[in-house]
Amino acid sequence: MIMWRKRFSAALILTSSMFLIFLFSGYCLSAENGPKIQFEELKWDFGRKKQGEILTHTFRFENVGDEPLVIERVRTSCGCAAASPSKKKFNSGEKGEIEVTFNTQGYYGEQNKFIYVESNDPSESVKQLMITASVEVPPSPKIELDSYTTDLGLILEGEELRTVFNIRNKGELELTVTPFHKDASFFIQGKKFSAPLKIAAGKTQQVEVRIPAREKMGLIREFIRLQSNDPMRSTLSLYLVAYNVSRQQLKELFDKYRKVLD
Repeated sequence: MIMWRKRFSAALILTSSMFLIFLFSGYCLSAENGPKIQFEELKWDFGRKKQGEILTHTFRFENVGDEPLVIERVRTSCGCAAASPSKKKFNSGEKGEIEVTFNTQGYYGEQNKFIYVESNDPSESVKQLMITASVEVPPSPKIELDSYTTDLGLILEGEELRTVFNIRNKGELELTVTPFHKDASFFIQGKKFSAPLKIAAGKTQQVEVRIPAREKMGLIREFIRLQSNDPMRSTLSLYLVAYNVSRQQLKELFDKYRKVLD
């Protein structure tokens, strides 16, 4: 009798265990139902490329789920890269592609760009892809200013706006620069020069800018545009700011703060 009870208990435990395994397996199986996107690769390395090249790669995927897969959106981490799917809806077992392009113009060194694929995959609604490239820049001029903003402070009515700034060529080839401003004149060592200004590799040139007096009182803003043959930064802006006061305003300010100055 005791032996029979032991056998019955063992059989009951075995049956219960199998029932639980069956339930758990069914749960896992049902959790895998629905659309599921699966890529052949998540990363692509273009290797060493020259700046200016437009690179293209196709990421291939398959809907390994048992319901239709819908690509809801594809976006990239920057405007230099673009990505588009071959279509929007993919049935179970159907394969698709996402073509990615990367414009290397203006980029150099190691570059990592990301693509985000949004779909109705319940287990992973956003899939991240990645492209990398080592962008090489050929020898070229490279412009750099010592300052991009100059505050001239208070200026008296009738006075011209005047300042100096340095242009440095940090590249390997000769730099040519043409400054633009509708009213300004540009000088080197006190002599007015005609554009373009040429600066040898590794050299620095100091430039003086003079802008005629402004009638407007109060805050004055002026922009000087610098056009160069630097392939990375062909256009730069130098920002000048000043505060124009009349003689009467200056006298009032002086009287007001005379004791502080003494």
